[in-house]
Amino acid sequence: MRMRTAVVGMMTWMLAWPAGAASVRHDHPIIGIWRITLPDGLCTETYRIRADGTSLVFSNEEVAESTFTVADKPDKNGFYKEVDTIVKDNGKRDCSGEITKPGQPVTNYLQFHPSGNLFVMCVDPNLERCIGPFIRVRGLDI
Repeated sequence: MRMRTAVVGMMTWMLAWPAGAASVRHDHPIIGIWRITLPDGLCTETYRIRADGTSLVFSNEEVAESTFTVADKPDKNGFYKEVDTIVKDNGKRDCSGEITKPGQPVTNYLQFHPSGNLFVMCVDPNLERCIGPFIRVRGLDI
């Protein structure tokens, strides 16, 4: 009976796995928990980014799950291309007051501080239109 329960549990877990998730090397700088506080200080977003190519985001009342791909190495200017697709969303408002619709891939370019504890997220592979810093959170499990 225990074996059957374990097999059913494993099959359920596999069926729940988000489509399109691609693993990331375990020491990639993006792996971890990151926080960003909006400039007005009234809202904080927390990103749990996992090596299995999935992330969990908490933004105001929103809870969203996504799959992502990210370049293994930065380009010559230090940017990692990242493509993120929300696969589940609880339908509540995020820090910007918006409700996120799942399914649309979004491309960003990430640049990490040499410490590995900060990064900015940019629209293009330059520092002209970016948000951040995202700050690494230590001491929490992802």
